[in-house]
Formats: sequence, C-alpha cells, structure tokens
Amino acid sequence: MMMKIRRTHIPEKILRSRNKRITPDDLMQSVREVLEKDTIREEEIKKRLTDGSDYSNNNFDFDHLESEKIFHISDIKTTCIKYRLRFLDTRYFKGKLPYETLIKIKELENKHQIELQGFKIMAPSKLFKLENADDPLLFAPIGNNYYYLIHSWGRDLHPLRKLLMWPFREVENLLIFLAFLSLAFTFMVPDGLFSPHTTTSEFIMTFFFIFKGIAGMAIFYGFKMGKNFSTSIWDSKYYNA
Repeated sequence: MMMKIRRTHIPEKILRSRNKRITPDDLMQSVREVLEKDTIREEEIKKRLTDGSDYSNNNFDFDHLESEKIFHISDIKTTCIKYRLRFLDTRYFKGKLPYETLIKIKELENKHQIELQGFKIMAPSKLFKLENADDPLLFAPIGNNYYYLIHSWGRDLHPLRKLLMWPFREVENLLIFLAFLSLAFTFMVPDGLFSPHTTTSEFIMTFFFIFKGIAGMAIFYGFKMGKNFSTSIWDSKYYNA
C-alpha cells in the first residue's frame, strides 16, 4: 500500500524559518518599535501640514520626479480663476486630510530622501472655512514657482462649476452676465405694459431700468458678503472673499 505524501503547508514553513531567525518576543518588540517610530513620524508630518511654513522649494531628486505632477504657478492660477478655487498654505485648510495623504507624503519623502515643507492646497473657498470634501489637491514647492502634486482626494467638482463661476472671474464677466440677464428679463416684460405697442426706445429704457436694479442688488450683495472676483481671491487667505 502506497504511503500518502503530506502536502507542503507554506505558512508552517515560513513560520519555522522566522523562528530560526528571531524569537517571538524579540519580533514583537521590533514591530512595536517600528510602529512607534512610524506614529511619531506621522505626527511630525501632521504638524508640518497644520503649522505651515514659508518654504519655497524642496530638494527633490530630479530622477524620481513625474512630469505629469509638475505644475507652474501660472497654470495653477489659471485653473483657480476658472473654477473659483484657492491655492493656500495647508494651515488655512479646514477640511480633513485623509490618512492616504500621510502615506503619499511618507512615500515621497522616502523616495527623495527629504523632509517636505511648504505644503499648499488647491480647493474651493468653502474648504478653507468648513469641513467638506470637494476635490482638494495637495502640493509641495519644487522651486522657481513650480509645484509638485502629492495627492488629490474627495469628490470631483460639479461639471457645470466652470460655467457657473464664469461671471465671478472678473468685473467684465459680471457686467456681461448681468447685461444678458437683464435682457432676458426685459423680453419677459409683457408687450403694451407701458403703451399699446412697445417701441424700441421703450424697450431700451426698460432694459436699462432692469439692468440698474439687478446690478444694484449684485453690488449690494457683493459688499455685504465681502465677495470679490476670482482673479483677486485665488491666493487670498481672507475667508470672507
């Protein structure tokens, strides 16, 4: 009768190999020290993110940089203005940074053998006032106004955000928007409201009357709420803009 050959159980083999190298007590002590060091490092990273700094560059290893993650301040500014976003130091950020962000930072620091400083975040204004999750992007400065994208998280921006924020880019955009809005309201005025048949001059007078009213409300709201145009607030640290 043939003997049944016992199959090789890999977990048992690797455990036997490990026990030859180190005792269970020494292993647990070693793991505890590693975890404690890792926890301390994560707290240091959190402190750098919370406190912020005025660092304008980090000594990245050029050979380990990824081109698709490098952005000039002009590209960042253009995007911020289009989507009414802000680009500020992480100390102004009120949202929660996910744990994955700490992992990304540690991986990047290990790869480049540096301690990153001068973190910046690109996000909607409300994320610098309230906790939310609308597609923040974390950057670190490379130098000479170039920044390296470390991580992005949260929800993607609404697909119509660029269009909705168009009137708030600069004063010219707002005036054009208010003019078209006033024109739409003017067409909604019933024919013959002021006379049997609306003439061109009456139409123009009605348009200007409505435009003045809408523009007045827009100016009042802007001053009352302390609002400003995207070209002015994209890198502003003041919360009421």
